[in-house]
Amino acid sequence: MKKIVLTGGGTLGHVTPHLALIPRLLEEGYEIHYVGTENGMEAPKMRSVPGVTYHAVKSGKLRRYFSWQNFTDPFRVLAGAFQSAHLMGKLKPDVVFSKGGFVAVPVVFGAWLHRIPVLCHESDLTPGLANKLCKPFARRFATTFPECAEALGPKAEMTGTPLRPELFSGSREKGLSLLGFDGSKPVLLMMGGSSGARSVNDCLRACLPALTADFDVAHICGKGNLEPSLEGTPGYKQIEFLDAELPDVLACTDLVLSRAGANALCEFQALGRPMLLIPYPKGASRGDQILNAKSLEKRGLCRVLLQENMNQESLTAAVRQTWADREVLVKALKDAPPADGTARVLEMIEEIRRK
Repeated sequence: MKKIVLTGGGTLGHVTPHLALIPRLLEEGYEIHYVGTENGMEAPKMRSVPGVTYHAVKSGKLRRYFSWQNFTDPFRVLAGAFQSAHLMGKLKPDVVFSKGGFVAVPVVFGAWLHRIPVLCHESDLTPGLANKLCKPFARRFATTFPECAEALGPKAEMTGTPLRPELFSGSREKGLSLLGFDGSKPVLLMMGGSSGARSVNDCLRACLPALTADFDVAHICGKGNLEPSLEGTPGYKQIEFLDAELPDVLACTDLVLSRAGANALCEFQALGRPMLLIPYPKGASRGDQILNAKSLEKRGLCRVLLQENMNQESLTAAVRQTWADREVLVKALKDAPPADGTARVLEMIEEIRRK
């Protein structure tokens, strides 16, 4: 039986592409093992996936800022490297697919020690620190952005991101029913409801009197971010989090307002939804979301409003302008290279396994 090790962790963005690949890998006869952290967010998610055996290794976070843990985490990384090397020798997989994140580094290194070929995937426009460290030990790289493939050199190919097939099977009628909308107005979906989206959440809520004149507003605001005083506001529905119902809500969405995380952008692009992006600002991150958004804007696939320029008036105006431009944006999205990289990533896995 063919055997594959999947790895990646730190954010759900390092996990969701695996969920798109796993059903296809099982269909193709792979025995699937996942290597993640002991207590990271990938652990409960992947442990619950049928057909996947989960293995936990020690890992330290790769920080760009001062922390006392920077002095202890190298020892955890070293321990994780030994654990991973032992695990690779024990499992002897045919191939490793890494989605990045700090847990992937010792796994990729352990695979290299045992001459096991590795395919890495990078979602952002510039390689993250983990993938930079993995580059010498990886056979190939798949990327979401053409700029990233160019930066990584001959090993890399732009493929898009593996996307879950259920995203494309949503029902507009079910989505409208869930949100309590009748479909008489276009639906504006604000998505990206982590703590990093709080400033956008607040600004959107301030804009509601103006926006609900023209739109029904669906707001995925993030856990703990509901605003009780706005419950029952006509034309506005706030939800902390969606999972199984998300495809239905996306199916009834006419315009997206979002941060600029790479996986979400691929989903919106693949669905052909016009986007207004407010990337997470530099200083609060490594600036990857700004680069992601600017890349799509340069290709005519979205409109961008930087957070430092965001206020009640500018956000309202930007939403209305993006809606006015929707036909141009939808055409550009349809003409762009495919955003769903599932098929090509699977092909690359097979190619390096055979070699």
